[in-house]
Amino acid sequence: MTDQWRCAGHAGDLSEDAPLEFKLDGTEIGIYKVGGELYALENVCPHAYALLTQGFVDGDTVECPLHEAVFHIPTGKCLKEPGGRDLKMYSVRLAGEEIQIKVA
Repeated sequence: MTDQWRCAGHAGDLSEDAPLEFKLDGTEIGIYKVGGELYALENVCPHAYALLTQGFVDGDTVECPLHEAVFHIPTGKCLKEPGGRDLKMYSVRLAGEEIQIKVA
């Protein structure tokens, strides 16, 4: 089976302090730009339902808007509880101006 990629937005819609929300087959994904690199993470905080893209981005971390859990964007690692676990990461790439997420 060949890799399949789905358009998740356009590069001009993403900035270091404004992540994008994307839904892939019912799964909420947040797309972040940190130091010029793109990262795609599970967008729902594992502690309680809150969209992390509505949280607070500070450099290479994002803080949950509800309970202050903090996650490292490049790795998905939970840095401050009550996150409960690390976030799932997704393959992301830039194809021209199109941001693409890999479909598993």
